Amino acid sequence: MSWWAYASQMTPEEAGRYAESLPQVKRKGTESRPAWYVNNRLVVRLLDPNTLVIRVPLSKRESLLETYPDSFGVPPRMEAHHKVEAYLDRAQPRAVRTAIDLAWEMQRR
Repeated sequence: MSWWAYASQMTPEEAGRYAESLPQVKRKGTESRPAWYVNNRLVVRLLDPNTLVIRVPLSKRESLLETYPDSFGVPPRMEAHHKVEAYLDRAQPRAVRTAIDLAWEMQRR
């Protein structure tokens, strides 16, 4: 099992390293608001020091929210979009990696 399976909280840097570990993912954005893309399509973006915006298929979003209710939320402005917010101060690292994987799979097509 990998070292991150035991971490209790994921940092923005760890989320970025994980995203960059996926094939063809490139970091863009700014220093304060980095974002990771595959084929110029958003996978994940740091919204603020504690919140990631992650693209996920609408067909998988509800299951993600039910499985990890403390890790994710969908604010009203995102309800119609393929996105969730991950709250790093309480998100399970495995949950964040799962959402990033879903985003990568959706966006690499």
